[in-house]
Amino acid sequence: MKLNCLIVDDEPLSIKILEKYCKELSHLAIQVTCTDAFKAMQLLKANQIDLLFLDINMPKLSGLGLLRSLKKTPMVILTTAYPEYAVEGFELDVLDYLVKPFSFERFLKAANKAIEMKNMALQIQSGKEKQSTQALLVKADRKLYQLKLEDIRYLQAYGDYVKIFTEENMLMPKETLHQIATRLPEDQFQQVHRSFIVAINKIDFL
Repeated sequence: MKLNCLIVDDEPLSIKILEKYCKELSHLAIQVTCTDAFKAMQLLKANQIDLLFLDINMPKLSGLGLLRSLKKTPMVILTTAYPEYAVEGFELDVLDYLVKPFSFERFLKAANKAIEMKNMALQIQSGKEKQSTQALLVKADRKLYQLKLEDIRYLQAYGDYVKIFTEENMLMPKETLHQIATRLPEDQFQQVHRSFIVAINKIDFL
């Protein structure tokens, strides 16, 4: 299993360092690199990217601006010389935050997080067919959740996010209501409004 990586940084030297570090790990495959966020948008559409190494301070559009503009993002590791953006970065559900200059050991710790996350997703997805049809896999709060369909009460559109209400709590993954709907069994869920999908067995009255 390899993670296809995209490196986005306006400093060529930073790209070279990340390329060198990635080549040390057999699980990371550099798909493409670029030096601005607008080019990164095109590359993300044209390539299957699992992991994005993203600088923050770039001309025209910052790395954080890029993340806000994407409807669906791969795993993201921010690489920057500005530690003050860490809180804002984690609010955008990034996997890790590397402050330049960072060592290979610190890079390895971040890369291992991505590898573990991908392995977990593959293990769940490769389970029995019955299991996959009875659970919904979503990423929220920098965690990968496996929600039992029987526990989901309803879903609500919230811009580029969707609120998923279960019997006990609420999760808000960065996916649209339409994207989630394609992964729900039609015989168990019904869209009753452009912003709401409900679990049929949770309906008490109309």
